[in-house]
Amino acid sequence: MEWTNSIREKLIKHIQDNRIKHSHFAMTSGINSGTLSRILQGSRPISMNQLTAITSGMGLPEDYFFNDYIEECFSFLVSIRRIRPFIFRCADLNRVDCIQQVTDRLLEDLSYVPVLFDIAEELFEDNRYSAAAILYRGVCEAEKYQHSERLAMCQYRLFVIDLGEDLEENMRAATKFETYVNRLDEAIQLEALKQLMHVYGTLHKWGKVEILAKEMHRIATIQYDLQCRSVRPSEIKRLTGRPIYYYILYANLARATASEECGDYKRALEFVALYAEGESWIQEKDEESASIIGQFSEWATANTFLYRLKSGEIDVLKEYIDYIAPQEDEIFIAVRHIIEAANVYHFNIDGILERFKKYIPTEWERAEFNKYESTIIKEGYAQFLTDLAVYRFNENNDAVSAIKLVLEGLKLSIKMNSGKNIITCMALFEKYRDFANAKAKELFKKLSSEVYHLNEKKNAILPGSL
Repeated sequence: MEWTNSIREKLIKHIQDNRIKHSHFAMTSGINSGTLSRILQGSRPISMNQLTAITSGMGLPEDYFFNDYIEECFSFLVSIRRIRPFIFRCADLNRVDCIQQVTDRLLEDLSYVPVLFDIAEELFEDNRYSAAAILYRGVCEAEKYQHSERLAMCQYRLFVIDLGEDLEENMRAATKFETYVNRLDEAIQLEALKQLMHVYGTLHKWGKVEILAKEMHRIATIQYDLQCRSVRPSEIKRLTGRPIYYYILYANLARATASEECGDYKRALEFVALYAEGESWIQEKDEESASIIGQFSEWATANTFLYRLKSGEIDVLKEYIDYIAPQEDEIFIAVRHIIEAANVYHFNIDGILERFKKYIPTEWERAEFNKYESTIIKEGYAQFLTDLAVYRFNENNDAVSAIKLVLEGLKLSIKMNSGKNIITCMALFEKYRDFANAKAKELFKKLSSEVYHLNEKKNAILPGSL
């Protein structure tokens, strides 16, 4: 058989060439002498631990025999007890090529689909995403004509794995996954809808956010009503780590944000009132519910000030600042929105910028804050740079600073492939071009070339992206 000419043959040659006694190799490698003899005779399959011991005893890199071991796994009776630890070790050593081969071989028999899915879930929980993605894609291919919850779950996991800093890639991942979301268990649906809203929010697709938030509210309301009528505990918290009522509050928060971003501050305030009053209807009276209700109440207070400010009530600014000042994690977000209002209503905020300057990152790499996804913060930071540039130019007549901010925003927007922010930055630079020095113009030329190549890449993949 083919396997006799791989690991065993090389081990026998190593022992003979180095004139090592079997008993000595068994002792140094830690393999039982009788077990070693049966392995060499080909009457016993090699376990993953034994493979590691053999490789170590021969002084070879740990993954030296991995390609040979794939044949070993399938030459005897196929055993998941051997294959599973092999997949995990491949994941540790980034041998995704071997994982792909094992997956392809196993899926020749579709009875192994459930096992592969379970292994993928273990890898995902251990944050071994590259390895898990191979198994999930294999399961998706095997079940592509099914309408199973397992297929939907694989698509959800792949969506999460594929999310990154590239906003256009995130949109493609979201668009592909969205057709599967309603096949998921209700608990997983709620989390999936939340992540979809994050993606579409960074892309400024607020109509989509509104639709997804309404669906989240519908599902969570039904589930919470069922929970309140039942004596059995809900599965949603066990699966998501959050109680059902959290998603009702969050859906209203998301709809308020979507209304705000569309300029409908009156409607936004209506939704603020809904997530501010959780205490009046949430039945749980434990420490967790008090914490969640308190958090949404704080956001409601802050956002009430914000939406009034954006509506043109400039007098509310001092109250807003005094309220937000003790909440360090929220300061940068608040300052960002205050700059937007300042640019619309033309009021000076130099004192506010000076007061909170230590909370304003000077470069995007530092723009990491608690309670916010890093991609959301970075996209918001790119907007902040352009808004601050406009403020510096209009209020301070500081063209040098404005140009620098625009170029910094453009660099970050290109890195994130944020089309909206790229267009804004390029338009602002052209507006301020007469104030730019030669160095700034050269940098803009270089960045414009990157935008061109980015657009070429987008056009190349567009036909097959959906």
